[in-house]
Parts: sequence; structure tokens; C-alpha cells
Amino acid sequence: MHIYIARHAWAYEHGDPRWPDDSMRELEPEGSERYMQVVQALSERGFAPELVATSPYTRCEQTAELISQYTRREPAVERLEALEPGSDFQALLDWTRQSECESVCWVGHAPDVGWLTAALVGNSNANLRLAKGAVASVRMDNEIAPGAGELMWLATAKVLGI
Repeated sequence: MHIYIARHAWAYEHGDPRWPDDSMRELEPEGSERYMQVVQALSERGFAPELVATSPYTRCEQTAELISQYTRREPAVERLEALEPGSDFQALLDWTRQSECESVCWVGHAPDVGWLTAALVGNSNANLRLAKGAVASVRMDNEIAPGAGELMWLATAKVLGI
């Protein structure tokens, strides 16, 4: 199984008065365009989740929709409170096991996405920084459990030349 962990794409700045409720803050138009290019580039390299789980925050939902729209499987998107800031790792593992998919994508927030990635590969105290719009790929060969994964790649827009 592959678990992809994605940090939401480039959103308007925190504290923007247009969104007094930060959960409603949207992606910038340029951020959406750039992330579309990231997803297309990764899709050409095999990024193809079967199902996408997203934080219910608007910027994450918009990021998840771009993943769905620009990957070959056009996966369904499911909102999960477990991906809100302060992510619930155990709930995400349970959801992933219940999905019965071979590849899923979690879309969330920093610093949680770095912590989730580190916890999957065995060190929840590691400091993995996922830039805005970054995607990590973790392979789980046997069980879906903390520390059972292998980090296959971590891609950013900059690394992809976007």
C-alpha cells in the first residue's frame, strides 16, 4: 500500500480579513494553478491515489479536489475531521485500513503532515518539513502501523521545477 501525504497548496495569508474563520481561507488562484502543475507532474510519475482524505478546511478541500481532478483515477474525496490541525494519527490509520485501497492520500496542514510522515516511517519525533504543496509517498508493505512504512519520495514544486 502507498500512503501519500500532501500539504495543502498555496493559500491566502493567515489573518487575511476576508476570512475571519481561518478554516474558510481559500487557495490563491496562482497557488491552485501551480499545484495543478505539481499534481500533473507527479501523476506522470505514478502518483495515482484511489481515495483522498482531506481536512475539512477549505484550502485542503480545494487541494484534494485538484488531486482528484488531475490524477488518472479521479479518486473520490472524503472529508475527515482527523486531518484538521492537530491530526488524529490513530483515526487516520483506522480510516486507511477500512478503505481497503492500495493507495490513499491524506491532505492536511503543517506541521502535522511532517509529523504524520515521520510517524509512518518510524520516528514521530523527526522534524520533516513539507513545504506548501509538497507530497510525500510512504510504502507500507505488510501492516498499516506506526513505523511500518518506508519513505519512497518527498516532492516539492521547487524540486519538480515548477
